[in-house]
Amino acid sequence: MSVKPENAGKDHSENVIRYVNLYEADEKVYTRRITGFYQKLRRYTGLPLLAGFVLMPWLMIDGRPAMLFDLPERKFHILWMTFWPHDGMYLAWLLIIAAFLLFTVTVLVGRVWCGFTCPQTVWTQMFIWAEYVFQGDRNKRIKLDSQPWNFEKIWRKGATQTLWIVIALITSLTFVGYFVPIRTLIYELVTFQSDLAPAFWVFFFTGATYMNAGFLREQVCKYMCPYARFQSVMYDKDTLTVFYNYVRGEKRGPRKLDEDYKAKGLGDCIDCSWCVQVCPVDIDIRDGLQPECIDCGLCVDACNTVMDKMGYERGLISFTTEDAIEKGHTNVFRPRLLGYAVVLIAMISVFVYSIASRVPVGLEVLRDRGVRMYRVAGQDIQNVYTIKINNMDRHAHVYDIQVSGDYPFEVQGYRPVPVEEGELLTVPVRIAVPRDALKEVQTDVTIKVQARDNPELTAEHTTSFIGPQLRGY
Repeated sequence: MSVKPENAGKDHSENVIRYVNLYEADEKVYTRRITGFYQKLRRYTGLPLLAGFVLMPWLMIDGRPAMLFDLPERKFHILWMTFWPHDGMYLAWLLIIAAFLLFTVTVLVGRVWCGFTCPQTVWTQMFIWAEYVFQGDRNKRIKLDSQPWNFEKIWRKGATQTLWIVIALITSLTFVGYFVPIRTLIYELVTFQSDLAPAFWVFFFTGATYMNAGFLREQVCKYMCPYARFQSVMYDKDTLTVFYNYVRGEKRGPRKLDEDYKAKGLGDCIDCSWCVQVCPVDIDIRDGLQPECIDCGLCVDACNTVMDKMGYERGLISFTTEDAIEKGHTNVFRPRLLGYAVVLIAMISVFVYSIASRVPVGLEVLRDRGVRMYRVAGQDIQNVYTIKINNMDRHAHVYDIQVSGDYPFEVQGYRPVPVEEGELLTVPVRIAVPRDALKEVQTDVTIKVQARDNPELTAEHTTSFIGPQLRGY
């Protein structure tokens, strides 16, 4: 259900309420092809992201894909970094940052993510482009669907479906290529040597893309996308979004090109319905703000095209704010937006610092908790520790172990060996101190591991060292 603004529509006396039967099958949406500033902007923002998505699995860094989520090995390779399961906090941080970024952008400029870069929107536009290539623009597609099946209809529909499947297959191979090396994936699929799991996911995502972008389309935005459900909570009267200027546009009605329409009490809207014909979610923006609207700007370009033909001023439909329409000004710097921005900047700063200062070596120390807490060997007191060195770097390293504390501790029984990439080295180590030097029953000792070829690869762990009672040993 949506409500028109008080002054919108042909009847100024009351609001107009539109009821939607959720159990009624929606009619197919035929969109008119339009050009304009926002469509160029969509192309310039969408194509680089699309190219990055397709090309990233093919790029190689240090002999492996630039981005590979290796689930069997539990390693995530992202450019020059490798992340492990215990780095999951970075994923949590990233998701929180993405949520706050979504809130901030929505408060400022509405649903531009949905209209310009959302995968559902981008792939739907590609599928609509395929329809345009083989079936023509809106009126030709309507005519083609209404005519009986013949050779022309079969080949045009067949060519469209073929291109849809090709786009869906490329999309699926690319997506699965983030989890399986794409060169290996394609070779094994072509030669019928692929395991069942990768093959299943390729066909699954091919079908999902084909259905979503080919048939569901606006249904995803209307009924399935949760973003549309809570966007109204984040909007305020100064949110920049697509609005129809009902003050200027009403009363609607057709007129001749050079007619003095204002003398007849008409507004600038000629009721051509182009704004409806280009809308990918099949709404009338003149009905006011609606949850289905994805702020794609198609209706803005369509309306501006009509205004140019009529010789009227542009901007009857535009990216503006409710306050700009009603009061003539917009308050950009408002508390909620500033609060979101401050929190977002702080979280991004901490996240970037954490990533930049991350050391790809892990250290775990377990002190021997047997019956004897310590050993006496000659003139030394010894504690036995199990040290686990996790090499999370992309290269093999030899690690030295050093100890420090309040007493002259030294490491015994450790022989440095190369630790391969991703290897977890577990070694027993004795830490000793002269019994005459030890003055406490329990003291702290710091164990430090450091790569010989890269001093920056260093990890430390502080644990306890247990000695005998000061008397009676």
